[in-house]
Amino acid sequence: MNPDDLPQAPLQPLNLPWLHQARIQVAILRLDLIDPLISGNKWFKLRHHLQHARQSGASGLISLGGNHSNHLHALAAAGKRFGFATAGLLRGHAQDTPTVRDLQAMGMELHWLGYGGYRERHAPGFWTLWQARYPGWHCIPEGGGGLAGAEGCALIVDQARAQLATLGWPDYHAWWLAAGTGTTLAGLVLAESGRHAVHGALAVPASHGVAQTVEALAGSSGYQLHEACRGGFARLDDDLQAFIADSERHSGVPFEALYTGKALLALREQVEAGLFAAGTRLIFVHTGGLQGRRGYL
Repeated sequence: MNPDDLPQAPLQPLNLPWLHQARIQVAILRLDLIDPLISGNKWFKLRHHLQHARQSGASGLISLGGNHSNHLHALAAAGKRFGFATAGLLRGHAQDTPTVRDLQAMGMELHWLGYGGYRERHAPGFWTLWQARYPGWHCIPEGGGGLAGAEGCALIVDQARAQLATLGWPDYHAWWLAAGTGTTLAGLVLAESGRHAVHGALAVPASHGVAQTVEALAGSSGYQLHEACRGGFARLDDDLQAFIADSERHSGVPFEALYTGKALLALREQVEAGLFAAGTRLIFVHTGGLQGRRGYL
């Protein structure tokens, strides 16, 4: 398989009582189903980075993330599948988690930066040390971000549009998705160019800089951000977990609590607040991340 060949994600009706009551139609783009390892939006984020690495003759890939990182998990899998060595720069101190064990099993070399060291990831010269240690390797921003990541995520729009007829939809009104770094949201905004609104549910605090990232990549119009972090990054609570369990029972779709679950709950809150009129057709992007559920279940 070639990293250029994006697997097709199915677009399915999302059936939930509160959507039916509000007479709002939602189709869910199941990016979680495109691949068992390079799952969710990660293939799209990594696609252009992998192309650039191959074109430059890089022998390896290096990036950053936490000890449950969906991004590093997908990167390690992509490296093993497409013939790149991989290295991960991790937040905090060495921990044994299911994700970390997978990274090691897939051959990723791990470096734990502590918390202070990880906060320096945006500082000028951060990558100099690592480029010296891994000469010629391709460096990928946290979460697969940057313009390359956003341009890859723009292809998500094509996948949804190609399947509208299967739903009997002539068109749709807007997108809804979780925002963790803002890269995927920016890609949708770039692809839409103002044709349809893009709504991002902020699954992280405002201090993480999502708004600034999206504006830098895609400008200041065509999208709206909604608070959805519920008090902090990776913050879970009983109401959220009960909502996810109920949503899974009604829809048959698995969600995780850090991103897709928070995004869906934020959508319900906005539907109940009257943000969308009856008859609205929305596309909800399932951004994957299901491997990370092992960290809290």
